[in-house]
Amino acid sequence: MKKIRVLVVDDSALMRKAMKEILETDREIEVIATARDGEDGVEKARALEPDVVTMDINMPGMDGITALQIIVSEGICPVVMVSSLTQEGAEITFESLELGAFDYVPKPGGTISLNLKRVSDEIINKVKAAAKNGVLGRIKNRLNRVSERPGRLKTVRETIQTGEVTKAVAIGISTGGPKTLLEVIPELPADLGAALFIVQHMPGNFTASFAKRLDSYARFQIKEATAGDVVMNNSGYLGRGGYHLLLRQKLDGHKIIRLSTRPEKLFIPSIDVMMESVLSVFGERTVGVLMTGMGDDGADAMVRIRKRGGITIAESEETSIVFGMPKEAIERGGAEIVVPSYRIAEEIVKALKSLN
Repeated sequence: MKKIRVLVVDDSALMRKAMKEILETDREIEVIATARDGEDGVEKARALEPDVVTMDINMPGMDGITALQIIVSEGICPVVMVSSLTQEGAEITFESLELGAFDYVPKPGGTISLNLKRVSDEIINKVKAAAKNGVLGRIKNRLNRVSERPGRLKTVRETIQTGEVTKAVAIGISTGGPKTLLEVIPELPADLGAALFIVQHMPGNFTASFAKRLDSYARFQIKEATAGDVVMNNSGYLGRGGYHLLLRQKLDGHKIIRLSTRPEKLFIPSIDVMMESVLSVFGERTVGVLMTGMGDDGADAMVRIRKRGGITIAESEETSIVFGMPKEAIERGGAEIVVPSYRIAEEIVKALKSLN
């Protein structure tokens, strides 16, 4: 069996040793070398041609962001970033994803993380997913499609938000999600005619920053969901890391956001839980969308949305960085429409119009 060949890049000798030990607990992975900074990492990546590079972000000399850009632009291999769980770490991590990183793993204990083994399964799973055939090509294709977009001025936001909310779009996404959402969200119109709910699997420290990033690209307001928020038309709500995104409808008809740590799920927020809650409030006027990600979160809820009379859209294998969650929805009969990521916004708009 051919092993996945990994190059570990980190300026800390302790972290290099910890990453190597974690990765080699899996018999399918071999750490072929380590590097002490970005320049060393680029040189070794060129010479050794690994299947995957794990890249620390903050390093002296050439940092991880610069090294990432070189490795991806030269088509060497996918890169998994290793970042700190801080506000600054979140911002730099999102920048790396926009520049072509496959995904990221947050160090639970900061730059020098003595408890890195807490995320050992996540490290191994993401390295394995990054090593799959065709991943680098899909990343580079997405980079080519998504040019740098300036933030949009939302001068009509207050006017557009008024009116009863009668339709909802529920988007679920995971590995490869931040970059994919920046391909979809800017193409949705300011007068969407629905409330938008998004669950992106992400730590709680990251979701506030990511909501602001999405908001800067969108034509309508997007915010991190907060308990008690009154759901508005033509507005987006990103699930907060560590809490399920739930809805309830008051007697006066207003829809209110509720956050909860129950039920216990592998991912919190859970796409299935969010979609089920949206469906319970909006019924057949729900559009479910499931995109790139590992596992099957959201697949069962997509089936239920479709059976209830809503419209479901899944990202096709052509553009999915990881064709896991959308594949499960398709195979279970939960995907009425299957299209590449660059057509999803168009299909969402068409679906909402058809629900009139």
